[in-house]
Amino acid sequence: MTNPLSVFAMQKEQQMRLGLVTYQWGKDWDLPTLIANCEKTGFLGVELRTQHAHGVETSLNAIQRAEVKKRFADSSVTCVGYGSNFEYHSPDQAKLRENIEQTKEYIKLCKDIGATGIKVKPNTLPAGVPREKTIAQIAASLNEVGKFAQDYGQLVRVEVHGPITAEIPNMKAIFDQVNEKNVKICWNSNDLDLAPPGFAGNFDMLKEWIGDTVHVRSLNVEEYPYQELLNSLAGINYKGWILLEAANEVPDRITGMKEQLKLFNGLKANIKTK
Repeated sequence: MTNPLSVFAMQKEQQMRLGLVTYQWGKDWDLPTLIANCEKTGFLGVELRTQHAHGVETSLNAIQRAEVKKRFADSSVTCVGYGSNFEYHSPDQAKLRENIEQTKEYIKLCKDIGATGIKVKPNTLPAGVPREKTIAQIAASLNEVGKFAQDYGQLVRVEVHGPITAEIPNMKAIFDQVNEKNVKICWNSNDLDLAPPGFAGNFDMLKEWIGDTVHVRSLNVEEYPYQELLNSLAGINYKGWILLEAANEVPDRITGMKEQLKLFNGLKANIKTK
């Protein structure tokens, strides 16, 4: 099997590139349309989101999975990975186990379609449960799925997500207990990134675990320091994917994607590192 660390190293040799999360702008495009629209707008990669019109799910048989892999291979678009909703904070142990086992099934899917990783997330720290207990449970779950993913050459990309778990100190507390090297952070460009001690301090807390995916919103809509983000990423020699997870309504998504690529290229051209 492919070593996930070699996959990560291979991607680190590239430059920062713009891709699309099918979150809102691509949710109703079937797979051929999604790939064609990325090609015509200059988006080089895509993170497939679960339950969207492209229909890439574990229900696909081996032939169908091979067809998905070939569609990407025959295009200029990389299948970056799969965006799941699996989470590991529930105190219900049956629900937790279901999320872990389903994660493993989608890791197999990722390998079969030529992707390099699966996105998962914590969503909260439940009330009535000691924070330390839930944090340890999330970390243990990530270690389990991470170890499983190694045999399939996949990364586990943990989105900084949730009203409590998106607080940077809580994400750090989780990753302080993660020991599988293919479990990485997917920076999510949240408003909480600006909470005390500020963007720079929060970025420094997590930078050692940032993997090969970063989510951003529309680069001209959100009041977020995207130039500082790219500067900081360049400062750690980040050469992974910047994935657009836009939710704002636009008159035409193709035009919108072209505008976002232009903005991204402008930010990239203005990178300054300390």
